[in-house]
Amino acid sequence: MNLNKKTTLSSQLLKLVGIAFVLLFISLCIILPKMLLPVAEANVYSYLSEPLKYVETDIDKRLLNSEIAYLYVLGDNIAYSDNLESIIKIKDPKKLTSYITNDYGKFVYNYKTYYYYTLKYDKAIKVAITNDFYINKTKTAILTVIFPIVLITFLVIGLLLVLWSSLVVRKIEKLKNKIDNIDNADFNHNITFVTDDEIRSLSLAIEDMRLSLINQEEYRNQMYQNISHDFKTPLTVIKSYIEAVEDEIEDEKTALSVIKEQTAKLETKVHSLLYLNKLDYLKDSDICLVPVDMGKIINNEVEKFKFHNKNINFIVDIDKKSKYVGTTDHWETILDNLLANFMRYAKKTIKITAKQNKLILYNDGDNIDEKLLDGIFTPFRKGIKGEFGLGLSIVKKTLKVMKYDITIKNEKKGVSFIISKESKYF
Repeated sequence: MNLNKKTTLSSQLLKLVGIAFVLLFISLCIILPKMLLPVAEANVYSYLSEPLKYVETDIDKRLLNSEIAYLYVLGDNIAYSDNLESIIKIKDPKKLTSYITNDYGKFVYNYKTYYYYTLKYDKAIKVAITNDFYINKTKTAILTVIFPIVLITFLVIGLLLVLWSSLVVRKIEKLKNKIDNIDNADFNHNITFVTDDEIRSLSLAIEDMRLSLINQEEYRNQMYQNISHDFKTPLTVIKSYIEAVEDEIEDEKTALSVIKEQTAKLETKVHSLLYLNKLDYLKDSDICLVPVDMGKIINNEVEKFKFHNKNINFIVDIDKKSKYVGTTDHWETILDNLLANFMRYAKKTIKITAKQNKLILYNDGDNIDEKLLDGIFTPFRKGIKGEFGLGLSIVKKTLKVMKYDITIKNEKKGVSFIISKESKYF
């Protein structure tokens, strides 16, 4: 199949209209006449039978016409109308009796079709016979009425289809231009449609995709800037201390301590980026979700963080009947990132509640600005106090892998992070 030859929708539609016209012609000129034949034959038998009751031995010439011939058969004697020879060219009318075998019917003589109808009267048989002229006339009369109506209707429909297709083609051309210039900010992307149809829906979907691409590009650029800034700060500190040691402004022990600290920060950021990339891969893959001991995981995490700030009081409320699935490593990563975040903002209290198959983490820090809530799980999106990072994004994506969701609620005093099964898995 050759796909290189380009054809327009209009030309394709014209071809379809042409094919439809050929099929219509075949239907009207070949199929329809055959379908009309039984109707026409029923009419011709009725047409033949009506005058027979008036036929006698001396055939009344008033019954004669150019289309029907009459016979009166009594034993071996046959009387027939004068127009018999014009109807059927047969020299011996007695031969016709061999073809007339039923009350009515048709027969072929000299490659022509003839119709007859008989009526028995005492010992005589009256016969009306005609050729296919009446049949042809009947079919012609019907076709003469039907053909112009169907043809005009077909032409009107074809014209409407061509006009409609031209409108559809114009719409598609607009969409094509829009797609071709989807990354062109100077192109006029506004398309006005009079009708609210599928093409308009497609146009709106393309516009949504274009805006999404713009937002993704802006987000990507912003993320690269933020990553650069986030990595640049520890690198700048490391470089400054190396130069300070070289200039003998700072002693090596202090410099090595700072460099080690900043290197650890860089290592953590690199691991976070790699982990985040791994989560993007895992979200499209199935992982084995098994029951986990949430109480043990929470207690281990509290033991890990409670010495970071002795002024923070940890409250743990665990219902052992609650069930959680996933992997221990994933849940530890989630709690690590959330508690690390809480330690920066909590004032005195961090509370962890595991009940009704939900996990609620609360800290008594300041409420989160409503404007920041929508993008708070986006990686490197500037967040609370102008800071940005990967922690909350890792939490969101890790939960997604395990078919959980997380929401944030500002309390009267403090903030709650609520983790629960995604609604579609209830």
